[in-house]
Amino acid sequence: MAAGEGAALKLRAEVVDLTSVETMEAFVTRVLPGAYRLATIMLRDPVSAEDVAHDAVVAAWEHRSRLRDPDAADAWFARIVANKCRDRLRDRSRHPVVELTPESVSIAPDSFRHLDDRDELGRAIDALTPDEQIVLGLRFGRDLQIAEIARRLGQPEGTIKSRLHLARMRLRAALTASRTRQEEHR
Repeated sequence: MAAGEGAALKLRAEVVDLTSVETMEAFVTRVLPGAYRLATIMLRDPVSAEDVAHDAVVAAWEHRSRLRDPDAADAWFARIVANKCRDRLRDRSRHPVVELTPESVSIAPDSFRHLDDRDELGRAIDALTPDEQIVLGLRFGRDLQIAEIARRLGQPEGTIKSRLHLARMRLRAALTASRTRQEEHR
């Protein structure tokens, strides 16, 4: 084994030993950018993603004794992030935000078409359940395979496939309905 390989293995072993502040700090430094990206994809809001990433770090520190397999620390942390996102999405559904529409503001309806498309997709995603949003975010936002999503969420592959299928069907139906409504208003 080359000297560099031994150092990398030693560093990895130190990083997943989350019992000290120093090793937890090294672990968080390594996984936080990915956690933030995951939360941003799931929540589509950078500020909420920062809050979720912070909350996940705090939860990981508080519950570090629950990590049974140090080799699965990354998946364990990703599951914490996903659960925090799920909680945030549930809170959003309890406290919806009223959006401005072109009818309520005097702007030309087609002047921001690409923004309209993005917002239409966002509203359709918001109509999905938190579990469906998370699976979609992991599959299409993080480009993870079904097996990896199942591993990270601690759920059977069949459950992930089912949620992904239902989410895509509901998303397609919501977008079709939205476009039909737009056509009727023209």
